[in-house]
Amino acid sequence: MDCESAISPYYLLFQALALIPVSHYFLAAFFVFLVFLYNFLEIHFLHDLLTFFRGDPVTLTYNSSSDLGRSVAAKCKIFQQRYLVTPWLSSPHIQTAFLTFHGRPPPVTYRRHLFRAFDGGTIALDWLTYSDVLEGSDGVIDGSTARKDDKTPIVIVIPGLTSDSIAAYVKHLAFNMARQGWNVVVSNHRGLGGVSLTSDCCYNAGWTEDVRKVIDHIRCEYPEAPLYAVGTSIGANILVKYLGEDGANTPVVGAAAICSPWDLLVCDRFINRRPMQKIYDRALTVGLQGYAQLHQSILSRLVNWEGVEKSSSLRDFDNHATRILGKFETVDTYYRRSSSINYIENVSVPLLCVSAMDDPVCTSEAIPWDECRVNENIVLATTPHGGHLAYYEGITASGIWWVRAVNEFFGVLRTSPLIKRQRMQGSPVPKPLQSSIDRAPYLNVMGDGMVTAMSNEPTDALQEDTSNNEHMIHSKEEGTISDNRTNFESIDKINSDERIEQKVEKNVKDLIVPVQARIDKLSRRSRQSIWLLAYIAVITTWPFVGSIIVSVLKKRFKTFIPGTLLRK
Repeated sequence: MDCESAISPYYLLFQALALIPVSHYFLAAFFVFLVFLYNFLEIHFLHDLLTFFRGDPVTLTYNSSSDLGRSVAAKCKIFQQRYLVTPWLSSPHIQTAFLTFHGRPPPVTYRRHLFRAFDGGTIALDWLTYSDVLEGSDGVIDGSTARKDDKTPIVIVIPGLTSDSIAAYVKHLAFNMARQGWNVVVSNHRGLGGVSLTSDCCYNAGWTEDVRKVIDHIRCEYPEAPLYAVGTSIGANILVKYLGEDGANTPVVGAAAICSPWDLLVCDRFINRRPMQKIYDRALTVGLQGYAQLHQSILSRLVNWEGVEKSSSLRDFDNHATRILGKFETVDTYYRRSSSINYIENVSVPLLCVSAMDDPVCTSEAIPWDECRVNENIVLATTPHGGHLAYYEGITASGIWWVRAVNEFFGVLRTSPLIKRQRMQGSPVPKPLQSSIDRAPYLNVMGDGMVTAMSNEPTDALQEDTSNNEHMIHSKEEGTISDNRTNFESIDKINSDERIEQKVEKNVKDLIVPVQARIDKLSRRSRQSIWLLAYIAVITTWPFVGSIIVSVLKKRFKTFIPGTLLRK
């Protein structure tokens, strides 16, 4: 009895565990590994299976009074349906990796045209037309693009970071648009597409001058053809920023921004937050370092080359290269000034924005829901799944969902009276207040990088052409002008002047209101900070100050305080 009680229960437990076959332990470890992998890769296959692979609905965000939003919601069938990820790619990371390393791009043959920028830089424009798709060969050749008098709509594609016309998603877009009868031109970034850098100027996430010159060049070459634009990833950020800078002055009649980062500061913090995102950060850094190595002869004398070679993150590379090339004071300054979120309110052409909530690179935290809802020209389409630019669909992953969405959206615009109305009503608009951040002092309000910017430059009041009124007053007809007509002309001029003054007052108010709101926000935060500091000061100094107050009270009011209260 004593021997039995002396046996440890742990000994019995180990004996029992030893009876379990080793293969069962391997199966258990493998199961635990699968659970870890399922969560680490954010796989949603079980969710799709339990919902019988019905897919997820597409959420449209637009202004309720917008004719564009209602038209897209009614006519674009793809947004009325559900998006179902390819079952064996049911993970944002697996989708994105599949797009990067395989992608299943269709065979295309581009016709290359080299465009010289104002500073001597070279930009490769790769064209794809309907006839090129019919030929079915693959590669890039030199040759004519399209006839000068061609009225076929042209789609200008702006690729993402370190991507060019041979990227799988670009080929998918170009092939499908050309097959539907569109002319497609891919505007490769400087130094990409097999073209060397021919100037000291390089592209970055906020560099819109190249896009502006390319679009103006295509407009001059093909004045009869309507122009559309598609930006992907960093290219989407550049496109939206360009549309906001130029407002109604852009010749583009419709655009699409796919998986835009929107706010580069938010995305910078997101990509350094989790282990999986750090893998993407490292992969993008290696891609930029490869780009720098291709053009070492030029970049080595312009940037901190030793820092570029040792960069371990996007932020390091931007600090040693991008910031210097773009002449920004700090990396955060570069991110703030290059973020397209500051220019959304001034977009004046129909714009479709597509973003995935599980995008592993451009976080959904940066999606400007309210800004898109306020602007009547923007329709925001979001899906729970899709990855970064992947959006594969079908059992064989032969198609990309957002490519179909862009094709259908542009098709609706092409046959919609909204485009004609946009051209007739289009007029120059003032630059958004946020766009003046390049010339204004900025103030850090909180730790997450939010800033408030106010311009130092005086804003010009709205000026209106009054030549018609002057002509009415000074013109003379043959014969005698009656007094009644003179009176009518005087009244018209007075009314016109009053309308001008009202417009000037309205424009000034529109410019003052955002500034006043920012000032009020700063003042509220200042008052909160003052009370918080006062509270902290009282709490931290009370043990010392309280003892002094008690000793003073004891000395001065000893006769009035009962003796029992003075005893310790």
